[in-house]
Amino acid sequence: MHIWGLHVLDLSIIILYVIVILWLGKRASDKTTGTEDFFLAGRKLGKFYQFFLNFGCSTNADQAVAVSREIYRQGIGGMWIQFLVLFLTPFYWFTTLLFRRVRLITIGDYFTERFDSKFLGGSYAVFILLLSILGGGVGYMVAAKTMMAMTPKTIEICTVEERRSIEEFHEYKELKTELEEGLSQEKQDRYDELNEKNKKGELKSFVSYTNPIWFYFIYALIVGIYTMLGGFRAAAITDSIQGVLIIIFSVILIPLGLSKIGGFSGLHASVPDYMFELFGSATMSDYAWYTIFAMVLANLVSIVAVAAGMQTAGSATNENTARFGMIVGMFAKRIIMIFWALAGLLAIAMYAGKLHDPDLIWGYMSRELLVPGAIGLMLVGILAANMSSLDAASVSYAALFIRNLYKPFLPDKTDKHYLFVGRVAIAITLLGGIAIAVYVDNLLELFKYIISVPAIFGASIWLGFVWRRLTKWAVIIQVFVCIIIYTAIPNLFQNLDSAKNNPAFLLETNPREVEITTEALTVDVNSGKADFVGQSINKMHKIEPVGIYYDKVVLNDPSDPVSSKVGLGRFHAEIWVLSWLGINFTDFSKAQLVAARFFFDALFPFLLLFPLSFLTKPVPKPILDRFFARMHTPVQKSPEEETLALNDSYSNPDKFEDMKIVPGSDWEILKPSRMDYIGFLGSWALVGLVIFLLWVMVSIR
Repeated sequence: MHIWGLHVLDLSIIILYVIVILWLGKRASDKTTGTEDFFLAGRKLGKFYQFFLNFGCSTNADQAVAVSREIYRQGIGGMWIQFLVLFLTPFYWFTTLLFRRVRLITIGDYFTERFDSKFLGGSYAVFILLLSILGGGVGYMVAAKTMMAMTPKTIEICTVEERRSIEEFHEYKELKTELEEGLSQEKQDRYDELNEKNKKGELKSFVSYTNPIWFYFIYALIVGIYTMLGGFRAAAITDSIQGVLIIIFSVILIPLGLSKIGGFSGLHASVPDYMFELFGSATMSDYAWYTIFAMVLANLVSIVAVAAGMQTAGSATNENTARFGMIVGMFAKRIIMIFWALAGLLAIAMYAGKLHDPDLIWGYMSRELLVPGAIGLMLVGILAANMSSLDAASVSYAALFIRNLYKPFLPDKTDKHYLFVGRVAIAITLLGGIAIAVYVDNLLELFKYIISVPAIFGASIWLGFVWRRLTKWAVIIQVFVCIIIYTAIPNLFQNLDSAKNNPAFLLETNPREVEITTEALTVDVNSGKADFVGQSINKMHKIEPVGIYYDKVVLNDPSDPVSSKVGLGRFHAEIWVLSWLGINFTDFSKAQLVAARFFFDALFPFLLLFPLSFLTKPVPKPILDRFFARMHTPVQKSPEEETLALNDSYSNPDKFEDMKIVPGSDWEILKPSRMDYIGFLGSWALVGLVIFLLWVMVSIR
């Protein structure tokens, strides 16, 4: 028996999961007595909850789908859209320590206290609350698309228009497979027309029973109820259960997929060898080594601006608990990501060219490989993965709103009042995510946007922690300029007809044809191009042009090859600014364009902050002395010891001078302790281990 395309057993499992989560939220609410309990779980979370909180907060189903969809498009090198965080993990050893020691609740509080500026604290809060809506949209989109892939309509009940879209999609894919062999003029014209339709999202490989709008609202309602009941404590408790479900959904497809295609030998017989290159191919992939490096750099600048970072660390009983909880949770995620990468390779072997939207891969594989009951577990795992991120993030956003926007204007209200307003703020951020999910249909666009935009505030957070000379006005000016370049212009030009139709912005890279040497696949043997699987053969690949300033440049009328063109997707203002230097981007590859953009995102804020700080008034010394004294004082075992240690540091801020790497300077970097070395170097050893495991995975035959 099926309801809305789902077996009744799968639907029952989902309903049971929802009931359990809501019950846990209610139980957590009984222990939530004030704002510190609601926003920081009373700073009493031990290693167990810290592990699952960090693992859950950092592990989303949208990341699994992003990894799989990019590997489906690019080969294993596509994993770096998410795997780049592997190289950031050792730096969490220090950011977590700083966040716990400053003893604040939100990153907005950091700007208020470090720069003596409520304006900066409020500005950060507004910025992150707007960005949170984007992040929420990603979670909704992944869960909905997975559900859609699991509940397809049969072709018999599709409308005439839906059938035409499906038929044209299959025709487009057939023509694309013939493209490298050469098409007749008639077929080439038809391919060009269908290619333009595909760029516009008009071709579909199937149509689903699931209405994404209804799904979004039901999903938001569930997350909202248990989070508004129990706050950060509810997020930590439910994340411990959801962490187990995340592991299940990450690994359940792998043995079934391998069995279907004939194991690892069947995988290598079905997937081109260049798609197994860990760091991508500069010729065939969007993720060459320099692209990965640029994205890592941009993400490194951004990680400290993630709203939940301060609260996750701040909820720990002490700084070592916070550090170990963060590192262990993060590396657990990195191991799980290896399974996501393998799922992407399996998708190539099973569905290469068969899906109109790579975001649907996870749902498509689940529907084909799993039996009733297991499909329900998969859906519950995906819901859990997204909820475990949405819940903690929603509480962080509520804390930002209350402490940095609402409370400064209404400072004398009761805790009960602030809790009520915080719960309303959670509901608003969840509803905002729905709007984004409806407006943006491409998961990759959102990911690339979210990687770089937090660098607007991330640069001043990094620099503010280590350099006294960084000034309030330098940060204000830098943030204003970067918001214009990173967000205002891209969004304005994305919707402005005069920009989308401006020939100067419709430039594309030059098309190329490259010859590669690769190992023959089963399909090559079947078509007579090789004598056996694994034989070295040469293939010609056509690299089609890509937009330089826009994500896509398409014909207004796909059926007319001389039709005017229009730019679609994000406008890359960073590339536009770099073009003012006379750089000719038409000979760049897609990988080089992406790298240029992310290098700009990472470095430009610092190029503004340093000179502006020397030209503007410093923050008053007493404010800086108090901030850095607290930051350098280790967290104590009891509240009484905390008070004594902090009062001593406030009275003698100069006692830390001899501990600095450069005593007497404006650089507030203390000499590393033994624990600093152990944690940082040990984390890099684990990074090497994960890369080794990745190499083993792609090398097994």
